[in-house]
Amino acid sequence: MTDLAHTVADWLLLTLRSTEGPLRLAFSGGSTPRALYELLAQEPYRGLLPWDRMHIFWGDERFVPPDSDLSNYRMAYTALLGHVPIPPGNIHPVQTEDVSPEEAARQYQATLARVYGSMALDPARPLFDVVLLGLGTNGHTASLFPGTPALTERDAWALAVTPEGEPTRITLTYPALNSARHVAFVVAGADKHDVLARVRAHDPAEPASFIAPVGALHWFTDAAASGA
Repeated sequence: MTDLAHTVADWLLLTLRSTEGPLRLAFSGGSTPRALYELLAQEPYRGLLPWDRMHIFWGDERFVPPDSDLSNYRMAYTALLGHVPIPPGNIHPVQTEDVSPEEAARQYQATLARVYGSMALDPARPLFDVVLLGLGTNGHTASLFPGTPALTERDAWALAVTPEGEPTRITLTYPALNSARHVAFVVAGADKHDVLARVRAHDPAEPASFIAPVGALHWFTDAAASGA
């Protein structure tokens, strides 16, 4: 995991420092990105990343309070964002209190559109500079789970979803996630080996197979996941 986190951190540093202007990133949740975030909070990355230009969003969020142990925002804040000089106004968590899940999704799309500067996505001007994604053993990424209506959404940028057996979540949709200069899957563990192979072969049964950014798609895996 340490080698994988260092590889992704080095790539992220090079990518962000070579891009001018405001930077929009979509973070992912889970144990694999936690190791990356904890590394980015340390030197040399803490001192070299352009925090003042970075706007942080989330690819998905559980509909739980922001101080919940299940919150992707809380994980990223405790591992990284609370330890680096990023302007507080550049952190854009999903609102999960005092609103319905559906209203939270609408509000998040409005926030994205405000920072992007338009209500319509332009392939020549991607919404995100970098999207970080994980991969579930059932082929899901973000909260695009098998059998959920989000898989066929082509207009909204964010939706409320309740996968079978899972808590309600807010997820970005394919149109938003694919509007990116760089999408990076970060995948670790032997339990991801088979699904990783299917997704990389574009198996249509796997939701993650439909991540096809307007920019570049990158795969960062450990030996257990890749079988190397």
